Amino acid sequence: MQHRLSLIASGAFAALLMASPALAQNESAGPSAERIRQVIVYGDDACPQSDSGEIVVCARQEEKERYRIPKELREAPDFGSTRNEAWANRVRSIEYVGRSGTESCSPSGLGGVTGCFAKIAAQAKAERRMTGEKSWSDQVAAERERRLSTIDADSQAIEERAKAEEAEAAARALDHQNDPGK
Repeated sequence: MQHRLSLIASGAFAALLMASPALAQNESAGPSAERIRQVIVYGDDACPQSDSGEIVVCARQEEKERYRIPKELREAPDFGSTRNEAWANRVRSIEYVGRSGTESCSPSGLGGVTGCFAKIAAQAKAERRMTGEKSWSDQVAAERERRLSTIDADSQAIEERAKAEEAEAAARALDHQNDPGK
């Protein structure tokens, strides 16, 4: 019997030990009751008031930044960096790492120098595209468009001058016809 009591006592003690971590936990076992809200305010705007159970953290920016693209997104990409480059383009550049021979722009192999101009031209074109610089053909097209845009106004002015000269000549002819001695 004593053996039975000691077995029951040890079982109760073990159950108490296993339940103690559950008893040590906080009452609320879910998300905290406090809510944190981060807000960016611009210029002299007031930081919003917090409600009960809410923490409001305000970061202040200049007024001129209100409708602008965030600085991280408007910075120009680093030339030579592959940070903003598509994976397909990175793989294409890796393909040329061990390339030699014709059209490769390498000092080894026959015709290695033949690809150097193509490589330099492709790099220059890519840089120009990245910076937004216009090529010669773009500049010629823009000038042609500018000139063509004034043709209608110029031809209208020329036509009005011609009509005025014709009307003046017709009036002189009529005066000369009515008074031949003039």
